[in-house]
Amino acid sequence: MLDRICLILTIIGSLNWGSVGLFQFDIVAWLFGGADALISRIIYTVIALAGVWCISLLFREREHIVKDVD
Repeated sequence: MLDRICLILTIIGSLNWGSVGLFQFDIVAWLFGGADALISRIIYTVIALAGVWCISLLFREREHIVKDVD
């Protein structure tokens, strides 16, 4: 579950960076009162931590779940 949440946050962050790169428009800053606003900084930090967590996905082996069929 944590992997999915982090992946979703990382995707949101990448979309925000895409809008900054393409349109010079920071969605997070626009929604929450500027890039220097406390809530914006918290959101940036949470998304950055999610991205760091997603690095671990690169080094994990795929889990195989085998269910017994009766």
